[in-house]
Amino acid sequence: MTERLPPQPWMSEPGVLAVIAALEAQGGVGCARFVGGCVRDALLRRPVDDVDIATPLLPSEVAEALARAGIKSVATGIEHGTLTALASGKPVEITTLRRDVQTDGRRAVVAWTADWAEDAARRDFRLNALYLEPDGTLHDPTGGGIEDARAGRIVFVGDPETRIREDYLRILRFFRFFARYGRGEADPAALAACAALKAGLARLSGERIGKELLKLMAADDPRPALRLMAATGVLAALLPQAQGLARIEGLVEVEATQLFEAPDPELRLLALLADDPAAVAATADRLKVSNALRARWLAATGEGPTRLTSWMSPREARRALYRLGRQGFRDRVKLAWAQARPVTWPQWRMLYVFAETWAPPPFPLSGQEIKAAGVPEGPLVGQVRREVEAWWVDLDFPDDKLAVLERLKAVAQGIAY
Repeated sequence: MTERLPPQPWMSEPGVLAVIAALEAQGGVGCARFVGGCVRDALLRRPVDDVDIATPLLPSEVAEALARAGIKSVATGIEHGTLTALASGKPVEITTLRRDVQTDGRRAVVAWTADWAEDAARRDFRLNALYLEPDGTLHDPTGGGIEDARAGRIVFVGDPETRIREDYLRILRFFRFFARYGRGEADPAALAACAALKAGLARLSGERIGKELLKLMAADDPRPALRLMAATGVLAALLPQAQGLARIEGLVEVEATQLFEAPDPELRLLALLADDPAAVAATADRLKVSNALRARWLAATGEGPTRLTSWMSPREARRALYRLGRQGFRDRVKLAWAQARPVTWPQWRMLYVFAETWAPPPFPLSGQEIKAAGVPEGPLVGQVRREVEAWWVDLDFPDDKLAVLERLKAVAQGIAY
């Protein structure tokens, strides 16, 4: 029996309709089908963000069809038959049906095909090998994708070891999809293959690993997937600096029970690491994360003189927030909260709310004022500023400019130039 999906809002967007019309004008009705994530998510009644289309048209024919319709296209992966159409502000990825000719564990040499089943056979998981015609007709060439999606099963297309040897990134993708879509027990054959071939993860770039891990951490509850990764040895192969799951288990629980707005994948990934700046820096370098994320992780690492406790006084909390900054303070609070006994959770929540409501005052002293006090330009300006600022913070940020200037004079006179 042929299954159909009801009309989807994203299928009737002007840009999507224009792309379908352009392809069908070139290759006839039925030459364009939606594929992969948009079909899977539509089937599961989840939001659809990205729209992908598969077609037996050759890449040159796709480009020609789009140009004839006045639709701009970009060759975003032409060696794999992929162009991205930009119609009415909507990016739509179009890929020619293909089969693998040669694989090396990460990249494939492909050849074009007109066989939808052959295209499906080279995809990673059965729930990602679904095709949807513009009229709502669903196609499931593997015979298990629709039921897998509905049951929360992540099952490789064909033999799991064969799929993984083609591209070792599929090990990470298996756990990422399990984190987002999986329910119940994981597929035993897939788990066994991931465990047996985890050494192949060394072929992946650190940057790619980092991106996949952050996507995994964005799942509502990544803990079941992380437990499987730890049990199979995959987690240790990916993150040698991982300290275990206790802190991230607690962090996800805190996020869920305290009704935070959304998961924080960046902080969740940090929660896997030891609270050690060297280990954090090494992981940030290996995963090639952005400079901003590297700085955030290091600021959130609990080493150094500024220590947070659930019983700290408001004055101590103000000092800590000023020194750590709002983001660093909140991150440290959440990480400490994740490891705390539930009886202290109300205190940690109060500290977190405090960081949302208290705005640290600006330091009321400029570099020009420091030089006007007789401090010569150069490193001494910074030294004097730090000494006066430390005094000001220790006095709980007095709103007294005269007192600050008097302190500046005393510090300036006490420094040997």
